[in-house]
Amino acid sequence: MTIGLDPALVPELLVRDVDASIEFWCTLCGFEIRYQRPEEGFAYIMRGAAHVILEQAGIGRNWLTGPLEAPHGRGVNFQVIVSDVEPILAALRAAGVSLFMPPETKWYRVDDQEVGVRQFLVTDPDGYLIRFQSSVGRRGANRIRDLDQSQ
Repeated sequence: MTIGLDPALVPELLVRDVDASIEFWCTLCGFEIRYQRPEEGFAYIMRGAAHVILEQAGIGRNWLTGPLEAPHGRGVNFQVIVSDVEPILAALRAAGVSLFMPPETKWYRVDDQEVGVRQFLVTDPDGYLIRFQSSVGRRGANRIRDLDQSQ
C-alpha cells in the first residue's frame, strides 16, 4: 500500500460467510478484490474510492465488543457514491435481491445549495445496510433562503 493514496478510514465488516459476501459485494455491486487471504477468511475490496474489508467471523482474530447478532451493523449505513446506480439495481433485481428502500431522487441542503442524488438502500447477506447513490446535480436553495428571511 502506498501511504497517502489509500483512504484514511476503511470499515472492516465481520461476516458469516466471506464467499457469500464477496459474491454480493463484487458480483452484484461492482466491487473488486484488491487482495485476499482465503485461509483467514479475509478480503480487501474496493470500488473506486470506496474500500471495505470483509472478514469471516470465527477465523483469525476478531475484535468483538459484544455478541455478534444478525442483522449486523445496526444503526449504521455505508454510503457508496457511484457514477450510476442503475447497473447495480439491475444486477440486484436479476439476482432476486430485495431492496431495503426503493430508488428515489432526493435533494439535500448543503449550505446555500441543494445536492441531488439518485439513491437506494440494500442489505448485504449479513444485514449491513448500504446506500448507493449517484449525483443528479446541484441547484440553488432559494426556497430555504426565502423561508429563513420570512421568519
